[in-house]
Amino acid sequence: MKRKILWQNQGVKKGSAVVRVQTLARAEEILALCNKYGWKVIVGIEPDKPEDVSDVERLLTPRATVTDKPKVGRNDPCPCGSGLKFKKCCLKKYEQR
Repeated sequence: MKRKILWQNQGVKKGSAVVRVQTLARAEEILALCNKYGWKVIVGIEPDKPEDVSDVERLLTPRATVTDKPKVGRNDPCPCGSGLKFKKCCLKKYEQR
């Protein structure tokens, strides 16, 4: 239990993982995968506890980055296509949201 608390205090940096497996063969499989991608990994072999490889799964399927739409300035043309300035057309609709 102390080992788990120590890992949480260290934190998991980008490109690193902390995993728990039940067998030596599975540990070697995880190590090979992480070495292939250049990730740093801490592997614990604990046969009496359930396997936890969520950090490696997270590294294999990173989240897509969310980009905001460019903001419309008050004096810019309105994005609705009316030809009016944004402040004269749809500004009140956006402020009510």
